[in-house]
Amino acid sequence: MQFLKEEECCAEQQLLPPVSPNGLFFNSSAVSLVILAVFETEEPISLPSSRVVHLLDTRLLPVHPRFSSIIVTGEDGVKRWEKVAEVNLQDHIKTPVFPEGKSPEFYDRCFQDYFHKISGEKFSEGRPLWEFHLVKYPTLNAAGNVIFKIHHAIGDGYSLMAAMISCFTRSDDPSLPLTFPKNRIRRSSAAHGPLTSAVNTASDMWFSFSKTKFSEDDLSPIRSGDPAVGSRPVSVVTMTFPLDDVKEIKGRLGVTVNDVMTGTIFLGTRLYMQEMDPGSQAAETTAMVLMNTRMLQSYNSIQEMAEPKTTLAWGNHFAFLHITVPKLIGMSDGDELPSRRRALEFVRTTSATIQKKRFSLAISLTAKLLDLYRKLKGHEATASYLYKALKSTSMAVTNMVGPLEQMALADQPVKGMYFVVAGTLHDVFVTIVSYMGQLRVSVVAEKGFIDHDKLKSCIQMAFHHIYESSCH
Repeated sequence: MQFLKEEECCAEQQLLPPVSPNGLFFNSSAVSLVILAVFETEEPISLPSSRVVHLLDTRLLPVHPRFSSIIVTGEDGVKRWEKVAEVNLQDHIKTPVFPEGKSPEFYDRCFQDYFHKISGEKFSEGRPLWEFHLVKYPTLNAAGNVIFKIHHAIGDGYSLMAAMISCFTRSDDPSLPLTFPKNRIRRSSAAHGPLTSAVNTASDMWFSFSKTKFSEDDLSPIRSGDPAVGSRPVSVVTMTFPLDDVKEIKGRLGVTVNDVMTGTIFLGTRLYMQEMDPGSQAAETTAMVLMNTRMLQSYNSIQEMAEPKTTLAWGNHFAFLHITVPKLIGMSDGDELPSRRRALEFVRTTSATIQKKRFSLAISLTAKLLDLYRKLKGHEATASYLYKALKSTSMAVTNMVGPLEQMALADQPVKGMYFVVAGTLHDVFVTIVSYMGQLRVSVVAEKGFIDHDKLKSCIQMAFHHIYESSCH
């Protein structure tokens, strides 16, 4: 199921466009989603306030008018982006103060508490929908942390990654641009058969519709069914996987990097469910996998994305794909772990399902139907429908591609990065980002319901098992 396409910018420079259907959904009474990107610094943060202000003023604000705009409702009832007279950058820069002279373990807990606090806070009214947080204390993973907090209405991960990295330079040579892995899109053979395509389209649309209207996922160790999900406290854990190991699995199985990681997450999730409740291995479990629909090979320049009539598309352009998580039933050979051959089926099955759904006509047809529904019922009614589509599933998975080279923020080298989505409607939300030959996986899990350390351990175990099964 796909959200609607962003509307084109108005031709007149002084008139900003209406908020897109996606933007309205992400900023509706049903859902309010925020992206938080964390950049871990290699050295203690020593940026003076004046330099941060200059950096944001000269690098971030020029990226797109939405970084200096707010959402207003016009006399015609249409919500539009409206540029503010002046962006007071000091209002957007946050620098928390913790007790001095403590250990990295202490500051790690402080950072986690602070991160959880800001992830649930609403943006101040009358200000553009973003913040820049400098946490100048050493944690277990970094000498300092920089957090970009940006409302999803401004754009999707593709747009915001391009915007955020506009503030960074290459650590080895600031005069050179950051580069990104090429995204080699593997075409599905099913896309070439009209009859197969028609059958897949009908099947996908019915599955998406029925999952939204009639058949919610079973309650399980990863789905509480609590209507308050999205507003309850969460915890965040991260883990790192060598990209070379992932590529080795990819080459052996003939799939994509995304397929390997999604299959790993699915297997790790099933192992967690089995450990927490052996009876849950039969539970119907569906993941919403978010896919970029631009079908591009790499990031485009900010200049290209910001052009008023570009087809390279700033904004929210992605699909929500309903992917059934394979079950562990019958996959073990008397062990707690699945057999080698059948463990790899998680990756192969995930790959085949994603490829089939990604090239299904259901994506474009659903977008048109949602657009029609929005025109007839309004954006709040459409948001409620999409809310049900998200709420009926058990988990969400999304990914972004990061730079190949090490970044620096005003001469501050960045050793690691990850991102999360706050305000989600799932008890488990998994994000993946690549950076400097590593894949960083982050798990946002509901506190008190999900044992995040055990879930992390199960995902790591699943990757180890898949790697050993495919490469040794």
